[in-house]
Amino acid sequence: MLDGKRVAVVVPAHNEEKLIAETIRGIPGFVDRVYVVDDLSTDGTVEAVRALGDPRVELIEHERNLGVGGAILTGYQRALAERVDVTAVMAADAQMDPDDLEMLAGAVARGEVDYAKANRLFTGQAWEVIPRYRYLGNAVLSLLTKIASGYWHVADSQSGYTAISLEYLELLDLDRIYQRYGFPNDLLVHLNVWNARVRDYPSRPIYGVGERSGIRLRKVVPTISWLLVKGFFWRMRVKYVIRDFHPLVFFYALGMLATVIGLGLGIAEIVLRILGNDITPATIVLVALLLISGSQFTLFAMWFDMESNRDLGGRGRRHTDR
Repeated sequence: MLDGKRVAVVVPAHNEEKLIAETIRGIPGFVDRVYVVDDLSTDGTVEAVRALGDPRVELIEHERNLGVGGAILTGYQRALAERVDVTAVMAADAQMDPDDLEMLAGAVARGEVDYAKANRLFTGQAWEVIPRYRYLGNAVLSLLTKIASGYWHVADSQSGYTAISLEYLELLDLDRIYQRYGFPNDLLVHLNVWNARVRDYPSRPIYGVGERSGIRLRKVVPTISWLLVKGFFWRMRVKYVIRDFHPLVFFYALGMLATVIGLGLGIAEIVLRILGNDITPATIVLVALLLISGSQFTLFAMWFDMESNRDLGGRGRRHTDR
């Protein structure tokens, strides 16, 4: 237990026979339950877990591969069934420093936040330690996640080292959350709809311990980007139209409309000019006004969104709409 609260750790695993034993052995003693969810591994992951003999460990085996998000959701469901107060997530590849777990789980256990997540970008080591292509991909997805989720103060969106309260596990519709690499991004969108208090905590990045990444950025970045676009519009509809109307939806709508019309008209005029037609000054002014107005409306909408979510960085009062 930690601060009087029961703590569980979900360890999603797929073909992690080399490092999963090291990962589990490193989990601190205050953790009451460890749910290892094997996502249809084809190597010796299951045997490695069984050989540990740790009484805290419960091995859950998927009959089909659901992805890392699906494995985490299976662990969340088990934590819900056992009414665990705080549920953390640690990868099975020994890339998450177990010394940081007390900081993350403790913040949730003490009620300072509803969802705590590690941020590897706080430290000066991140640029040197994290592979550059992954660092840059993370930066792009972190920016898009800020816009889609409304958590403008949160970065390192791809970090899966997290802790969540039982209260918010009960509130979330777990069946709606994306089950693969976009899971942490989509989860933030869902948490914002429930006004969960979310905060980043500095964590030491760990690479080069023998882990194997299955992430292919050329495929993952476009997929998660599209997921975030859909998540953004879903959050706008549910949070700012259905539950509690906010005028920022008008600013976003006008900004997008003006920008699309401005870009379309600008491209059409460029094509006409290339074909030898004259462009009138009035048309140039109209295109400029549309693009400037679109950007201003969009920036105002983002500012409204930031102000609406300013109290969701932790320690503040809850705004949960039940």
